Amino acid sequence: MRRLAERWIMTHMPLDTLSAARHTGLSKSTLEKLRVFGGGPKYLKLGKAVRYRIEDLDAWLAARVISSTSQQAPGLNA
Repeated sequence: MRRLAERWIMTHMPLDTLSAARHTGLSKSTLEKLRVFGGGPKYLKLGKAVRYRIEDLDAWLAARVISSTSQQAPGLNA
């Protein structure tokens, strides 16, 4: 039962910016800039705290999958 609870927490708890950066492979400062200028993943604003849901990070990453170098990924280069 404890393992199930731990797995639920790991997959459902929102991540802070550093953890989200690790999840996406981006730097913390890149995520912070994307929040300011747009083009980044959806996030939660809880008072002063910023949190990212794993499903939002994964959806944002999935939207950037490209199949050739002639394609341009949305967001970072736009």
